[in-house]
Amino acid sequence: MIPVIHHPDYVAESPPGSRYRWGKNGLVRDLLLEMGSAIDWHGCDPMPRAWIEAVHDDVYVAEVIEARVPPHKERRIGFAVTPPMALRAQAVPGGTYAAARVAMERGYAANTAGGSHHALADTGAGYCVFNDLAIAAHRLVEEGTCERVLVVDVDVHQGDGTASLLAGRPNLATYSIHADKNFPARKAVSTLDVPLADGVGDDEYLTTLEATLVPLIDSFAPSLILYQAGVDPFADDRLGRLSLTQNGLDERDRWVGQLARTRGLPIASALGGGYGDLLEVSRRHVASIVALAQGTGIVA
Repeated sequence: MIPVIHHPDYVAESPPGSRYRWGKNGLVRDLLLEMGSAIDWHGCDPMPRAWIEAVHDDVYVAEVIEARVPPHKERRIGFAVTPPMALRAQAVPGGTYAAARVAMERGYAANTAGGSHHALADTGAGYCVFNDLAIAAHRLVEEGTCERVLVVDVDVHQGDGTASLLAGRPNLATYSIHADKNFPARKAVSTLDVPLADGVGDDEYLTTLEATLVPLIDSFAPSLILYQAGVDPFADDRLGRLSLTQNGLDERDRWVGQLARTRGLPIASALGGGYGDLLEVSRRHVASIVALAQGTGIVA
């Protein structure tokens, strides 16, 4: 059975004018429900405010929780932070944290939301409100659950917010493999950045991933991997600039799962990006969860 974390607040109507389709979280849930007993469902608690404020500016945290984010920040986020969005923003990092805790017992667990890697200290950005990866990673180390956490980000966009928020924090490291010419225009500095040229396909991508990620894992020696499993490197993704096939995405995630397994590392995944036909994108996210579970040996 694949351990999966879900919270009802993940599924909400898109705010007016939003280009981001929150409904994919509901579709991912429904597609996983169709898998019946193959999925082991877990709930989660919203992330306590103090742990969000340990990473984000407390003024910004108050703006979100009270649903009074200034218009200039909402423009940067890409949608209005309504009360349902505020609840969602608090639930998502709780889910990524819960996935990490379950993964430490089971080897792998998936959050049905998250991967909000563009959110910065005092503002959201790029459809991201709070940075669940940074919040969860920081909490896991600070409370002593993990000694070292590595965030591995394979979204087509650089994990600039995660890199910025975790820079200089002890026992935390970030890896981002992304399309160099894609959003954000101004990149942050990860522990290791791997920028790729437009149009890179399966073979070059997978070879580069192995050549760069393995040495980082071996040198940093994490206790846990938080995996931002964006499916937007897919060739037909509306906001991507790479050219991976579905087979390439599947191989990427199985390989990462196998790498974690061979190193004895628990791995927890968050959805990350994927843009286009809502159902097709949701199917790619579910395929990612299954491939990771296969790689870690949870399912055949």
